[in-house]
Amino acid sequence: MEPLLKITTIPMEYEITIQHARLERGQSRPPVVEISRQRGGLNMRSQPARLLLDSFEARNSIIPSTRTAIYQNAQKGLRAAGEAAQSYSNEAAQMRWSRPGQGGEMLSQIFEQRAQMPTGQFQLGFLPTTGVNINYQAGNLTTSYQMDRLAFNLKLNNSEVEYIPGNIDIVVTQYPDVVIEYMGSPVFVPPSAAEFFTGESVDLVA
Repeated sequence: MEPLLKITTIPMEYEITIQHARLERGQSRPPVVEISRQRGGLNMRSQPARLLLDSFEARNSIIPSTRTAIYQNAQKGLRAAGEAAQSYSNEAAQMRWSRPGQGGEMLSQIFEQRAQMPTGQFQLGFLPTTGVNINYQAGNLTTSYQMDRLAFNLKLNNSEVEYIPGNIDIVVTQYPDVVIEYMGSPVFVPPSAAEFFTGESVDLVA
């Protein structure tokens, strides 16, 4: 007895396209050299000598300035006031310790003391009392020299390299399938109807 069913398995079919990775290099250009120049030079800075003469104190000792004259007169006034106070104090002491009846003699003595010529040591001075203040500043010469400078800039215009990655394409041309075929003959009910089915098309109207 032959099998009634025929099972056919259809495998999957596909196409694989592989594109390998590669490097592509463009067209290269010649190198370029850039030159820049920076000029140097000679720089000189000169500062001449200076002679500073300060004659203020010398002139002030001959002809005092207004400020100095006021200060000197103030000092003289203080000394004169002190001397007068001391003289009056001495004269008052003499009058106080004089005996009765000797007042006229004591006054005559005081007037004689006032009329006396001043005595003492005199000093010989020269004008101006101080010299001119001299300050000397020496001259200065500064020299700075800088050489010319050249700068070279080399540009290598290498071509660019492009990397193209690989690629894999998969195309399915046939999907898997299972085909089941019935291999037996039809069963007619009743069996006498089999003579009407000989393989051609039958169009029966009930």
